[in-house]
Amino acid sequence: MSSGNTLDDEETFKILIATDVHLGYLEKDAIRGNDSYNTLNEILNCAKTNKVDFILLGGDLFHDNKPSRRCLHNCITMLRRYCMGDSPIHFNILSDQTVNFNTTQFPWVNYQDENLNISIPVFSIHGNHDDPTGAEGLCALDLLGASGLINHFGHSNSVERIEISPILMQKGNTKLALYGLGSIPDERLYRMFVNKQVTMLRPKEDPDEWFNLFAIHQNRSKHGPTNYIPEQFLDDFLDLVVWGHEHECLITPTRNEQQLFYVTQPGSSVATSLSPGEATKKHIGLLRVKGRKKMNLEKIPLKTVRQFFIQDVVLADYQDLFTPDTPQVTKKVENLCHAKVTEMLEEAERERLGCPLTPEKPLIRLRVDYSGGFDTFNTSRFSQKFVDRVANPKDIIHFLRRREQKEDIKGLTPAEGLRVEDLVKQYFQAAEQTVQLSLLTEQGMGKAIQEFVDKDEKDAIEELITYQLEKTQRHLQARGVTTEQDIDTEVKGVGLAWEVGAINRAKAHRLERGDNPGDKDISDDFADVTMDSDEGSVPFPPPTRGRGRGGRGRGGRGRGRGEG
Repeated sequence: MSSGNTLDDEETFKILIATDVHLGYLEKDAIRGNDSYNTLNEILNCAKTNKVDFILLGGDLFHDNKPSRRCLHNCITMLRRYCMGDSPIHFNILSDQTVNFNTTQFPWVNYQDENLNISIPVFSIHGNHDDPTGAEGLCALDLLGASGLINHFGHSNSVERIEISPILMQKGNTKLALYGLGSIPDERLYRMFVNKQVTMLRPKEDPDEWFNLFAIHQNRSKHGPTNYIPEQFLDDFLDLVVWGHEHECLITPTRNEQQLFYVTQPGSSVATSLSPGEATKKHIGLLRVKGRKKMNLEKIPLKTVRQFFIQDVVLADYQDLFTPDTPQVTKKVENLCHAKVTEMLEEAERERLGCPLTPEKPLIRLRVDYSGGFDTFNTSRFSQKFVDRVANPKDIIHFLRRREQKEDIKGLTPAEGLRVEDLVKQYFQAAEQTVQLSLLTEQGMGKAIQEFVDKDEKDAIEELITYQLEKTQRHLQARGVTTEQDIDTEVKGVGLAWEVGAINRAKAHRLERGDNPGDKDISDDFADVTMDSDEGSVPFPPPTRGRGRGGRGRGGRGRGRGEG
């Protein structure tokens, strides 16, 4: 495989790859408020400096489903600054663009719009944070698409069958098929793959002459039996998969030996949680593709990302210094933690030398396991010692204990970062039989609480209970049920379908009040649980195979300007 520089010619696609920008994350924070904006600015500037053909974003461009005006304004400003201009476009779109861009009233790539002057096209799928909602199924990316700044693709409108039609591009003799699938609840997508309801269409003419690139935004790590998408579910004719949603930067392409394609996981460009995966150095990728068999991924470190250091301390491992019975043991523990935090700050300062773009205050997290009889100390007082040196003074210390089996529900301790619906399920699994749900289902209650917490659906819980009670009463009256035993038997198994209408009715009430209609009708995916959720050039040889099923293709050419 040739190095990246030798591939730079009129036959080579140069593509900047990034995922999970999470624009607007903590934008009201006095210290970290501009972090996501600074990094997007760096990403776009990098694309312009390297004169890429286009930018590919793997979902979650925005952190919030309804970005603030400040967030949208900053995003539009940066896209206009870096992606509009007179530089010519050197590739053509050959596929049916009315199929590729089916969420807009302008169903063609933005650089072919005679009213726009685009120098760097941006192609993006949506993630689980900025997914389409509301009756019209719109998302923030659609606002950018209508303004001509982004090409939103990979949106599937059907809940019964998914057909992924590629954007067919050609530069010189190099043919590139770009597939995309925006975020879908993992359980539903898993089930659709198992039932063979997902089809990736292939070009009719010379299907083996195309380099096949796929952008997906799903759980890659296994969070449950069906709460992820196994790599082997994807078609074996693919060459490279760009995997979004996972925040750990594993951008070096890894080969799937079963399907014979490569997978790159760029990770997020801003730390949205203080977990070990976020501490990995952040990168974006510069992908070069020439012909069917030559590709190269250059890792580009991000310089504007705030440093993040995390350490684990198990107090039981320091018996040479103290035990739970040692006099003033809590003070000794606090001194140990102070020394560990100081070490991380000194390491951050050494790494920051010569990097003027890196923010001055790092993120520091010390996870302290105090199992074995130790006590915690006052974290607020401890944090005051570092308030001028760290970006997260309020949550430097995180105390935890090794998980123990406890029968008492009051002892239930959720894992850090657990999702709302998981907490509800965990609660009722640990609860006594006398406090189990009967009229409502765990899944329905979990969904209502999730809507209340994540989507600001204030009426969701109240409407769920009221609606369910009314429907059950009418159902029992119609069936003529009077005894307690018959009532218990009758209401089992009918709750879930009714709970759908309850939450949708809550949305309707909100619309009547004139609130922002930001959320979709969830009846289609109610049975699913929503998602949580090296530097240098890395050449990798292409997969060599002659297999790959034939498929249907989308013929026709889109509106074309040629180069320009």
